[in-house]
Amino acid sequence: MKRASIVTAIIACSVIGTPSAAANASPPTAGPVIRTDDVARFYKVYQAAHGHPTADALQRDYIDKGSPGLHHLAQIRNVSGATIAKAIAAHPEIFSDARRCMAVLPRVHRRIAAALHTLGRLYPKAQFPPVTIAISRAKPVAVGDSSGVIVDLEALCAVKYLDPNIEERFVHTVAHEYTHAQQALQSPALFNIPEPTVLDASLIEGAADFVATIIAGETHFHSPYAPPDAATYKKVESRFADDEDMTDLSQWIDNGTLTEPNDLGYWVGYRIVKSYYEHSADKRRALREIIEMKDPKAFLARSGWYPGINLE
Repeated sequence: MKRASIVTAIIACSVIGTPSAAANASPPTAGPVIRTDDVARFYKVYQAAHGHPTADALQRDYIDKGSPGLHHLAQIRNVSGATIAKAIAAHPEIFSDARRCMAVLPRVHRRIAAALHTLGRLYPKAQFPPVTIAISRAKPVAVGDSSGVIVDLEALCAVKYLDPNIEERFVHTVAHEYTHAQQALQSPALFNIPEPTVLDASLIEGAADFVATIIAGETHFHSPYAPPDAATYKKVESRFADDEDMTDLSQWIDNGTLTEPNDLGYWVGYRIVKSYYEHSADKRRALREIIEMKDPKAFLARSGWYPGINLE
């Protein structure tokens, strides 16, 4: 009975927006499309099979009937009935445990809508592609590009080091990825650079984390990627300054797991962006320049950041 009520609540708020809001350039007055109906469809298939759905059933009844966002995720991240079935067999606990995160989706839905309204107010050039919350193959946690944002519920639910408040975790992640959508639309040359440097990649991610805190109203944000000991901040950031021109990102970006954050580039990039914002007299202009960043070296030079800077 409890599960049914959760699924009913998700279906009731599964798509908000007008038909015009599905377009990439939807104005904030129309409201972006925010979809969670893929989650309800997945768990209908999952529960009918007592937690062991076949690859064929997942493909036919979940993916093929899914939203455009789910279809896009399937295209770019090897998501299929077969890969999901394999992930369920390998990590059944991730998919069974993720049902607890379904309960927050109605509240997340409302808060995301409010955050994106704030984005439109602070950054009038914002475009509003759709947001999709779906089920994947326990990865990726989320993706954002010019077509919109897709969040992988079971992967995000499983990450141990993110905000223990599941609602806050989801809102921040969507706001982060929605910033990536703006970056992809406004500065595609940097966002899609084929071989980014450590500085390029770190500022792309740091900007997304920082803008997320602004539009989601996170006044006490603490990066989950920060070193555990503040005494090491200067040492880590000095090493970053030495590595900033490298194209080997393995020590700084996308080197985390479900249990270990790593990804120190996210943290350093966030601090550089925060320094830029705090040193800017015109905050609205600074926000625009953060989102539309095209020259990371010039941005760094203007940021006022240096290893170990106090930004508390």
